[in-house]
Amino acid sequence: MGHKTALVVSAHSADFVWRAAGAIALHAGEGVDVTVVCLSYGERGESAKLWRQAGMTLERVKAERQKEAEAAAKVLGVADIQFWDLGDYPIALSKEALFRLVDVYRKIHPAFVLTHSKEDPYNHDHPQVSDFAQNARITAQAHGHEPGEAVLGAPPVLLFEPHQPEQCRWMPNVLLDITPVWEKKRAAIECMAGQEHLWEYYTRVALQRGVQAARNSDKKITYGEAYEA
Repeated sequence: MGHKTALVVSAHSADFVWRAAGAIALHAGEGVDVTVVCLSYGERGESAKLWRQAGMTLERVKAERQKEAEAAAKVLGVADIQFWDLGDYPIALSKEALFRLVDVYRKIHPAFVLTHSKEDPYNHDHPQVSDFAQNARITAQAHGHEPGEAVLGAPPVLLFEPHQPEQCRWMPNVLLDITPVWEKKRAAIECMAGQEHLWEYYTRVALQRGVQAARNSDKKITYGEAYEA
């Protein structure tokens, strides 16, 4: 294989920014080619600010959300961002889409995968995508799927932080220091104009995780991200 690669499977076009932008920027800065798959734009359930504008249409919302995510990806150094337009609230995850994600796994052979928590009572798209990403990973390891292709190894899957972790029974056991790339994450956050109400929330999350990471480190850590391995 060539460059080291990583895969981020994001239910909606902003999820990878709130939850994994630090990890993306850190690894991209180290030469890792990061692929982000946005399965949906979040056009129905996560674009309220846009829908408040007079004369807004579904296609305009999608276009705006894609433009925001592309700008954020550029800030973070993402190698490839894909928009699959599978809808949201609810997301439609077909077998065809599953095999499409298998093809991505087989094409890039990621060293690690980042995706959603296994539970989220407030957003059923998220756990569906978590299961979808892990099911595709298993299928990509199967010798009987498209025989002759190089099968996937066993890249670790880390689950990024949901909006309300306690209610999702998500338990962080990996704390990542993102202080060196915080300015990039904050700039990416500010690209997501359709959800401006979350900018300060996710800044506070990063500060809180930074405090927790610093408690067990000899480094000065201000900003962090948390994952469940």
